[in-house]
Amino acid sequence: MKRIVLTGGGTAGHVTPNIALLPSLREAGYEIAYIGSYDGIEKKLIADFDIPYTGIATGKLRRYLDPKNLSDPFRVMKGFFEAKKFLKEYRPDVVFSKGGFVSVPVVRAAAALKIPCIIHESDMTPGLANKLCIPVAKKVCCNFPETVKSLPAGKAVLTGSPIRKELAEGNRLAGLDMCGFTANKPVILVMGGSQGAASVNEAVRKALPRLLDTFQVIHLCGKDKLDNLLLNTPGYKQFEYVKAELKDLFAACDLVISRAGANAICEILALKKPNILIPLPAEVSRGDQLLNADSFLSQGFSIVIQEDDLTTDALTAAVQELYENRQDYIRTMSASRQTDSIETIMKLINEAAGL
Repeated sequence: MKRIVLTGGGTAGHVTPNIALLPSLREAGYEIAYIGSYDGIEKKLIADFDIPYTGIATGKLRRYLDPKNLSDPFRVMKGFFEAKKFLKEYRPDVVFSKGGFVSVPVVRAAAALKIPCIIHESDMTPGLANKLCIPVAKKVCCNFPETVKSLPAGKAVLTGSPIRKELAEGNRLAGLDMCGFTANKPVILVMGGSQGAASVNEAVRKALPRLLDTFQVIHLCGKDKLDNLLLNTPGYKQFEYVKAELKDLFAACDLVISRAGANAICEILALKKPNILIPLPAEVSRGDQLLNADSFLSQGFSIVIQEDDLTTDALTAAVQELYENRQDYIRTMSASRQTDSIETIMKLINEAAGL
């Protein structure tokens, strides 16, 4: 039996593609272990899948001034030795990393032990964590053709992002029942990412009086971001975060409003949901969501609203336009050429493991 270690964390987007690979890995006969941070979101998400989980120390590598910049390198170094100790004992044949800062000590430790590593970059341009891992990776999987140009020759493989098959198996009625909604009124699903998005939450809530005239709204607003004053609003249902239920909520919705994280938009595309993207602005990010959103806009998959332009009027007008032209967006997404990302990534994993 071959062994594989999966790693990645910090946000759900660094974990869900790993989860999407699990059925194929098990079918191929791999013994699977997971390395994440001590108490990150990855630990909670992986807990449902009966996979041994090992936590290590990790620190965020920031591009801006912060007192933690003095201590976090030592946490990363501690994580490196913890990961190396586990890998030396477990002896996996291959490591697959979905990124996030927890992945840096794991990939670097695996490379020190000469364990082949395959990493996945979701965004148009590699993030800092993956930049630190790329030099020692055997292959680098990516989502966008533009990304291949920025990666070392011979390492880049255009795979797309692994999408959980169960997301396409949701039950619309179950999703509506979960929210207490009627089947006779269209539904908007609002997603701000696993951490929530304060500006998107605020804009949606300000627009509710107008949106609820025509639509029902499911709002995934992030941990500790519920608005208690709106808990009993008819046609509006809030959740901090959902896991297995997401497939039913996707099935129940007609439109999606979302940040432009790569994994989220790949799921939206795979499910062919007409969508409005509100990318995280450059001043609070490295600008990857802006590039992701521009790509989807240019391909005709999405309407994009920049956060500086996010007003009640702009949001409600975009929703109305999207709903009126939803079939055009569905046709465009249906015509897109989707690679079988799981099959391609599995081939890379098997080759690295010597199968």
